[in-house]
Amino acid sequence: MSKPLQEIAKDLKNAKHKIIERNASESEVKVQLIYAFNGNGKTRLSREFKELISPKEEGDFKALYYNAFTEDLFYWFNDLVEDTNRKLIIHPNSFTSLVLRDLGQEPNIIQKFQHYTSDKLTPKFNEEYKVENGQGEEVTIPAYSEVTFSIDRGDDDNIQNAKISKGEESNFIWCIFYSLLEQVIEALNTVEVEDRVTDKFNNLEYVFIDDPVSSLDDSHLIELAVNIAQLIKSSQSDLKFIITTHNPLFYNVLYNEFKKPKFKKYILNKLEDGNFELVNQKNDSPFAYHLHVFSLLRDIAISENIEKYHFHLLRNVLEKTATFLNYEDWGELISKTPLEDAAPYVKRILNKTSHSKDSAEEANIIEEGDRLIFKRILKEIIDTFNFNIDTTSIDI
Repeated sequence: MSKPLQEIAKDLKNAKHKIIERNASESEVKVQLIYAFNGNGKTRLSREFKELISPKEEGDFKALYYNAFTEDLFYWFNDLVEDTNRKLIIHPNSFTSLVLRDLGQEPNIIQKFQHYTSDKLTPKFNEEYKVENGQGEEVTIPAYSEVTFSIDRGDDDNIQNAKISKGEESNFIWCIFYSLLEQVIEALNTVEVEDRVTDKFNNLEYVFIDDPVSSLDDSHLIELAVNIAQLIKSSQSDLKFIITTHNPLFYNVLYNEFKKPKFKKYILNKLEDGNFELVNQKNDSPFAYHLHVFSLLRDIAISENIEKYHFHLLRNVLEKTATFLNYEDWGELISKTPLEDAAPYVKRILNKTSHSKDSAEEANIIEEGDRLIFKRILKEIIDTFNFNIDTTSIDI
């Protein structure tokens, strides 16, 4: 059903209420897992959910979020003049103040970060210090408002104030959030309110996690998914969790880790009218990424609205399917179809998915011959390898 994101957010919120009203506490929806392609509204959904649950930035702490806006709290000072004093600045906010100042999670954050990166890469939070602001005035820089990174080379030539990669930066921010989440669950698991380490989580109702650390390799991503699932399953309070992701591996691991009575899974689709559709996945098998993509491309082929992006998507799913079927190269899939000479078809996909010197407008122009090639490859792959997808409406 086509709905704006505001209505989708309400559906996620009300998934809990409907079950509670039936007094079926054993079936409460504790976790809702959502798969969506990038650009399909995951981050915007988290913002709509925030406005629904807790519209004020401060005040009642009803929801905890990790999304693109969380990462925006951190930005680099690159010292373009001296090129020596590079540091990650933390924009003043209650999130980092709580986990670092109030809960003292600095050692835990560093340990987690080094686990997922390298034990030779060490973050260091600043202590309070004073500096002149260029106008002769002394300004106090508060503690835990800056982070520097050092690299231990095993000799005296260590690197100080290193600029880390975007993936490492994302990993670091996630470790801060995850350390806070651990403290949240531990505190709320303490039944007696007066015995909790802090009272700041007492009104917390939801945790919304949008695509954590997609830069991790597969082994670490699996480990991360398992850790998140185990942590959530350790929660004994009424805290509810919503997790969104574009990563099929992360989705599948979480799917397998959670138990159905307190778990719902969805696919979020962006529709042509600008609205969205939240599809409840009721089947008992894990979500199959390639089946979903093939179905999506089938619909695109029928509509004839084929763009260059869809060639990228086709190549991506062919690569994943080839790996699953133990072929060395995705071109071998095409050679197994009735297409008499696979080479021209492989070449067209390569041409459409390679970097082009043309302008973005020219690169998105799909000629009629390429549309036909796209539809023919898609139909023959689906039919040859017996995917349970109807291709009779693809006009070739």
